[in-house]
Amino acid sequence: AFAEIRPTLPALMEQASKELDADEATARQELGCDTDMADAGCEVAVRYNGFALRGFSPLTVFRTLAHGFAFAAHDPRVLGMSIVAPEDDPVALADYDLHMRMFRFLSEQFPTVKINPHAGELAPGLVPPTELRDHIAKAIAIAGAQRIGHGVDIAQEDNAAETLARMARDGIAVEINLTSNDVILGVSGARHPIELYRAAGVPIVLSTDDEGVLRSDLTGEYLRAATEHGLGYRALKDIARASLEYSFLPGDSLWGDGGIGGETVCSPFSTADAEPMQACRNLIAGSEKASEQWRLERAFADFESKVATWTF
Repeated sequence: AFAEIRPTLPALMEQASKELDADEATARQELGCDTDMADAGCEVAVRYNGFALRGFSPLTVFRTLAHGFAFAAHDPRVLGMSIVAPEDDPVALADYDLHMRMFRFLSEQFPTVKINPHAGELAPGLVPPTELRDHIAKAIAIAGAQRIGHGVDIAQEDNAAETLARMARDGIAVEINLTSNDVILGVSGARHPIELYRAAGVPIVLSTDDEGVLRSDLTGEYLRAATEHGLGYRALKDIARASLEYSFLPGDSLWGDGGIGGETVCSPFSTADAEPMQACRNLIAGSEKASEQWRLERAFADFESKVATWTF
């Protein structure tokens, strides 16, 4: 199937980039980005993660994944590929291993594309116990996942401890979707594995899943993390930092080898009226990731300077 698809890809990718250009231009116009009344959203760096829907025939899923991988390799605004939709769908369950092998094959054809499948978006009672045994582990071992979406059923997996240890060791982040997991799976509060991941040292990022379906937003996810799981400012700050560290943005990390939140050539961070030293300027000028991390740290510093009497 791939041999038939491949010759058609260059022209399709050029067309897809033009369509994305038009979509982004429309968004900027709607936000007034080139006017004196620009919306704050104009300053948000936007990148994309492609996806395929897992409930269709193998050929349809493969074609969608192949086009998505090709587009991510072609257009630098698209950083990775995922597979989404109800994981408990009969077709999705029956073809799960096949889908993971599709990821493996296509990642060999397009090695620069990041792998970010939704895996483990399941709960006891939704599927037979046998279906809870290994989806996350297979997404990592077979598909080569570099980030996992949802990961809700980790505690039910056969080798959960080994999988958690591998995620922590290899920096495979998990996207935590508190509202989505509550609404769709009925998993919330103490039943949610967020603390299990934290205890194992797995990188965590907060995500909304599908805002259009759930009417959620990222602020609400941080609020739920604080009110339902007791995460304080420092923990939420670490999660915000991780959201950029594991975002697939290209370039060197601001944190280098010192670990997130450690000393860097840009430390100490100060408010926006101070200029960084030359080594820091060089780093953020040459790295999209470091540049966005620098913006976040300056925002933290500015915020904390205004609430210095708080105990974090």
